[in-house]
Amino acid sequence: MKCLILVAGYATRLYPLTENFPKPLLKVGEKSILDWLVDDLVDTTDIDEFVVISNHKFVQYFEDWRNKKVRVRPYKITVIDDGTSTNESRLGAVKDIQLAVEKLNLIDDLLIMAGDNVLDFSLSKFVEFAKRKNTSCVMCHEENELKKQQKTAIITVDRNDLITSYEEKPIKPKGNLAVPPFYCYRVMDVKRIEEALNNGCGYDAPGSFAAWLSNQTPMHAYLMPGKRYDIGDINSYEYVKSVFFK
Repeated sequence: MKCLILVAGYATRLYPLTENFPKPLLKVGEKSILDWLVDDLVDTTDIDEFVVISNHKFVQYFEDWRNKKVRVRPYKITVIDDGTSTNESRLGAVKDIQLAVEKLNLIDDLLIMAGDNVLDFSLSKFVEFAKRKNTSCVMCHEENELKKQQKTAIITVDRNDLITSYEEKPIKPKGNLAVPPFYCYRVMDVKRIEEALNNGCGYDAPGSFAAWLSNQTPMHAYLMPGKRYDIGDINSYEYVKSVFFK
């Protein structure tokens, strides 16, 4: 399995902090956000390569991060430049995934995730869950506030964790399970990204492909065993620093 980490966004809500520096490399405690995610997976899974998908504006920061990282621990990290330099010209998460898959000719199952979230649990259990189910899978967590439900993806599942409905930003949610940007995809499903885009799949939000795919093939959902801290603005960043990693 390989891990694709989406870091090509511009984090405009964190300006001026991220106007000239990438959000995933902001420090939380003694390490960057990206370090927390990668180190966990290196220690607990059999992932043999990390692919970091950056925009052109910040790609050198990630190249420098990779070069420093592999000197300490010799595992494979590949950094891809998606060629964009502004928020207005960004490709979108799904097209960034497609770019990485095609450019590197990836023929592996993939763990795909955003690089700007901090977790208080290991992702290894999610990877194990996906292998056990032998389907493409998403993570989920309970979200009981309607306004927040309307700003994210909401799914319903049966007693065997099989996804029974998947809606992006529903006005009237059918359930209360929200989907954060962490996905395990089987290689045969990854190959369907172009088909999805040709059939109206949204290309900006990373969950758009999962929503489309859930209507094509069985998918399962893993209930998060802990908390996810989404660093969307300066207040949420300061909260994570001061409360979670003291």
